[in-house]
Amino acid sequence: MSPKSWAQSRPYLEIKANDVRCTHGATVGKIDREQMYYLRSRGIYQKEAEKLILKGFLGEVIDRFDDSKIKEEILISINKRLDNLLN
Repeated sequence: MSPKSWAQSRPYLEIKANDVRCTHGATVGKIDREQMYYLRSRGIYQKEAEKLILKGFLGEVIDRFDDSKIKEEILISINKRLDNLLN
């Protein structure tokens, strides 16, 4: 999202006999160029396409919440942050 952005992941995986323990997981990467091309080729501006892709990615996590009020609050917060970040 920014040339100044960075991520540091410290995964930990411990395997003992029949017991596996993982204490961290992360997904890091650039926006998929093919997804961006698809949206841009349909007349969607660059920044709006980025927002759509990020909202789709985050939506999979948000959908796991049962409480609709919490979902709505999270979506409002995400929309504000994306607007500030991408505008």
